[in-house]
Amino acid sequence: EGEHSAVTTALKHSSCIAESRALCWVVLQKVFVCVKKSSQERFALKILLDRPKARNEVRLHMMCATHPNIVQIIEVYANSVQFPHESSPRARLLIVMEMMEGGELFHRISQHRHFTEKQASQVTKQIALALQHCHSLNIAHRDLKPENLLFKDNSLDAPVKLCDFGFAKVDQGDLMTPQFTPYYVAPQVLEAQRRHQKEKSGIIPTSPTPYTYNKSCDLWSLGVIIYVMLCGYPPFYSKHHSRTIPKDMRKKIMTGSFEFPEEEWSQISEMAKDIVRKLLKVKPEERLTIEGVLDHPWLNSTEALDNILPSAQLMMDKAMVAGIQQAHAEQLANMRIQDLKVSLKPLHSVNNPILRKRKLLGTKPKDGVYIHDPENGSNDSNVALEKLRDVIAQCILPQAGKGENEDEKLNEVMQEAWKYNRECKLLRDTLQSFSWNGRGFTDKVDRLKLAEIVKQVIEEQTNSHDSQ
Repeated sequence: EGEHSAVTTALKHSSCIAESRALCWVVLQKVFVCVKKSSQERFALKILLDRPKARNEVRLHMMCATHPNIVQIIEVYANSVQFPHESSPRARLLIVMEMMEGGELFHRISQHRHFTEKQASQVTKQIALALQHCHSLNIAHRDLKPENLLFKDNSLDAPVKLCDFGFAKVDQGDLMTPQFTPYYVAPQVLEAQRRHQKEKSGIIPTSPTPYTYNKSCDLWSLGVIIYVMLCGYPPFYSKHHSRTIPKDMRKKIMTGSFEFPEEEWSQISEMAKDIVRKLLKVKPEERLTIEGVLDHPWLNSTEALDNILPSAQLMMDKAMVAGIQQAHAEQLANMRIQDLKVSLKPLHSVNNPILRKRKLLGTKPKDGVYIHDPENGSNDSNVALEKLRDVIAQCILPQAGKGENEDEKLNEVMQEAWKYNRECKLLRDTLQSFSWNGRGFTDKVDRLKLAEIVKQVIEEQTNSHDSQ
């Protein structure tokens, strides 16, 4: 941290910053390609505003960066830097890091048509080793997610490395700040958020012993990542658009409610399911420790585990790699913020396949009619509930289209819901009261009222299935 002019001169003389070759936007910081002039070696250059939080990020990252599964920091410079759109220079940190040419974790998986369970196990072990190193230094990463897991290069045996320590903190048993990305957040972080918000609003008095969480939140996030690697969709999700984490998604996380749907999980080993179950324990004391993860049979099995996972195909479905990258960048700007200012797209319309739920069961022939197995009652009941939830989403979420297109879409999703729920008297009576002719609504529909009744139908159907 010597003279600013000196370090800037050193950087300019030794390196060429290819500003037109920006790698990505990391929230509000840009990451550039940086080429060392003497050797033409490529590095990543991350530029942060020089603030205490940024210096803490650099300090903690440098403490951890000696591990082979954590992105290395080569050099850090401090100086006033002026970008073209700015009227004056601003104090910034320039962080030179090793170049990660192999892309993000899920990008890599989407390119492998034959991504196996053994490969998923090997990737998991590398992530766990990186976490073990951080935790041995008493550092909680607090933002473990696929975007922060990068491959060194495009070779088959390239190591995966952990990056972005922007939310990292030394764990002294006093982690309170609710910082997270919704799809990977642990229950304790949500509870910290809830209490923090209520204390801030005066709903509850400020406690002299504030609610805290510890680095076990990283283990929960690891469990979510393993789940998505294996099947291609997240264990906790919501179809309801909200500027906060929707209540249904929050409830699933807080209660640890998730499933292993037969369609994708039937060929996945019990060992893999076991490690997911043990990581997605709501109570931190019941959750696997990082040592427990590394000792788990799934990471040390001599079995072939050569079954092809469905995740690669689901991640490729309907989205090009560039689309995935763009979706990640757009969502990151909204999702990686404190408290309740979070925006989630409805899953039926989101283009990022990682955040989309699996495709519904059944095949759709040319005439557009779904064919299902009459003996597969359990799966059909799940599909029936999904179709009803689609109706609610269509009723309450802001739609891209207006007018006739919007009405046609509602008619389409209602046709699908009716197809799977013909035996439901409440739904039949509801459709009659809303002037349904079998193909569409003949009168204008009160969408909020319809959504409320369909919600009652779902509750009735769920209770009926549970009692059988």
